[in-house]
Amino acid sequence: MPISIKPLRLLAVLMPLCWTSLAHADTGLTDSLPLDALQRLALARNHDVRLSNLALDGAGADVISASAAPNPMLTIQTANINPAAGVGAGSLRSKTVDSTVRFDQLLERGGKRELRREGALHQEEGARADVREARRQLRIAVSQAYYDVLAATQRQIILAETAQLYQRSVEAAQKQRQAGDISPADVARLDVEALRASNDEVQARSDLAHARQALALLTGLNSRQAQLPLADGWPTPVAFGAFSKDDGAGVDKLDSDAAIAKRPDVMAAQARVAAALSAHKLALAARTRDVSVGLQAEHYPVSPSNPQGSGNSFGISLQVPLFVRYQYDGEIRSAQVALDAAQENLEQTRIQARAELSRTELDVRSDGERLQRIDDSLLPAAKKSAQSAEFAYQHGAMAIADVLDVRRNYRAVQLDALAARADYAKALAAWQASLRTDSLESTTP
Repeated sequence: MPISIKPLRLLAVLMPLCWTSLAHADTGLTDSLPLDALQRLALARNHDVRLSNLALDGAGADVISASAAPNPMLTIQTANINPAAGVGAGSLRSKTVDSTVRFDQLLERGGKRELRREGALHQEEGARADVREARRQLRIAVSQAYYDVLAATQRQIILAETAQLYQRSVEAAQKQRQAGDISPADVARLDVEALRASNDEVQARSDLAHARQALALLTGLNSRQAQLPLADGWPTPVAFGAFSKDDGAGVDKLDSDAAIAKRPDVMAAQARVAAALSAHKLALAARTRDVSVGLQAEHYPVSPSNPQGSGNSFGISLQVPLFVRYQYDGEIRSAQVALDAAQENLEQTRIQARAELSRTELDVRSDGERLQRIDDSLLPAAKKSAQSAEFAYQHGAMAIADVLDVRRNYRAVQLDALAARADYAKALAAWQASLRTDSLESTTP
């Protein structure tokens, strides 16, 4: 029997599926979560980046405003209207009223318009650097959250395997107790350890859920995408030769200065110093007098009731301010203070950037060395000790208390190795971001 489906009902069923497919096609996140794709997704959706882009648009609008010359003023005026004598007969042009048309134009002197535009351009440059800095910080945050999820995932796996090991040990111990090969006290001790391992595994699942939620908030993932597996593993350790040469006080001074000069936060501070300098020059230019030129045409017809009319006449005016009481001392002082503050902020930004560069490189060095020691020596030794202890316990050559100590030690070493791997990955991401000098165009998602 054929099945009949109404077209509207079929459309209602298919539309959500189509929208879901389109959403997945836009993000490219269909079966896994690559780090670079998540960073691009965060750059497109993050509110801080959007606000910095809006600030950049506003700075561009300020450039247009600062580049504009003063508009002329048009004045149309009618005077000498005498209600008692009347305005006379005839056409509107023959009325005995004094009509004036006047144009006034302010002429700026001292390069004020150029200084305004120069300052606005520097502010726009600073806003553009702010966008790059917001994107750099967002990349760091996404990388940290990504490695938090990766570490929480592997920690949950380690603790789940530990809980399964204890569960199998409890089941084997209960059989041995029935055979009289183990005491009830040892079985109870194993029960306690198994319960603790189960609690740790439950807590690890909760920590993983929180880590995935934090990553989803940064990148705008939906609930289904947030549960996808991670596509990338731990980063490959960087060879120590990739770092700058140490001069005894951290990174090489020439290399660090070049890297710091190209950082977006430092470039933004430099642009604002240049803008403050232009503003200070503009405040000084206020003492250069601007003049206002006016052109006037006047029509005042003669009539029997108005023999004093002048007919058509023309005039020109020139207005010049007189600095007899005030010479813009307050504006100049305020601009000087703003310039000093911008210079202090630039110096502070440079110090913080240099400290961040030194700190991140030191973190990569120390975390890399710690991870190498754990992988090369500590973790293999702990694994071998645990395997030997399990073998001895299975053959009755080791007490239950001793094997429990070995298990706890091996699990602690595994978790230490995982923490060292996560610390190294985060430090490497922060160090690479501290050296990032890409342009605004190359960071567009």
